[in-house]
Amino acid sequence: MALSAFTAPGRFWRGNLHTHSDRSDGVLPPQEVCRRYRAEGYDFIALTDHFIGAYGYPITDTTPFRSNTFTTIPGAELHSGAMANGELWHILAVGLPEDFNAPDAPGFHPVDGQESGPEIAARARAAGAFVAIAHPQWSGLTLADARSIDAAHAVEIYNHGCAIGCDRADGAQTADLLLSEGRQLSLIATDDAHFSEPDHFGGWVMVKAEANDPDLLLDALKRGDFYSSQGPELRGMTLEADVVQVECSAVSTVIVQGRGSAATALHGASMTQAELPLERLRNSPWLRVTVIDRAGKRAWSNPVWRGAD
Repeated sequence: MALSAFTAPGRFWRGNLHTHSDRSDGVLPPQEVCRRYRAEGYDFIALTDHFIGAYGYPITDTTPFRSNTFTTIPGAELHSGAMANGELWHILAVGLPEDFNAPDAPGFHPVDGQESGPEIAARARAAGAFVAIAHPQWSGLTLADARSIDAAHAVEIYNHGCAIGCDRADGAQTADLLLSEGRQLSLIATDDAHFSEPDHFGGWVMVKAEANDPDLLLDALKRGDFYSSQGPELRGMTLEADVVQVECSAVSTVIVQGRGSAATALHGASMTQAELPLERLRNSPWLRVTVIDRAGKRAWSNPVWRGAD
């Protein structure tokens, strides 16, 4: 069985799903944000300004900045309700319609009577958005918090802005615990770029679609036809009964992870193909692959589900 991202028709398109402009707390105007990503070789971005009253609940219109080689997907970072630590929820919504009804979220603090994080996430998904749990480590997300967002398609496994700003970039633990409870989630790497520090061009998704079209990209995201990266390329992943085969750009480590402590790794020099035995993952209903190059940059596959041996 081959992972669908590598068998679906089309080609891979590079994009950032979490970006801010001066419509909220970013430094640059939307046009310049788009220009910079286009200049850096990205195929698309989602501009996801903070959807709160202090900024006028922006779902920024980026259609004027599209070209025949670059496109945009509308979106926002949603906020409503308190997590267990008393802070406001941060929920990424890509593909959000421009008429999405605003919550009662005047600022970056919860207010009495506003809808909860799970409720606004469910509304966003029902409106057609690809919904992700943003920066769980940065947020101080508890497992109970994460469980409550049952509308999520994905978890941010890496957030570059959180890596640069506070060394809290990781979402792997949250994602793996949810996967081990049966939640069929995908994994996204993002920038969360504000351009106030070097928080840009550090994490992205590679989405498989037949054209660089917002609707096709959004559909592929929802299907999980993508992988995430800081630099390395994943070129193929095939699961058999007792091995997983991986094709990639030159890396020094290939890891297969599964439920609990289940994992196995292969180390070498300039590896572009790897075959890893699954004996240690025989009881895991899911597995995913991480590759690491000699500069320490990673790429992550989406999870693959299978029956336990």
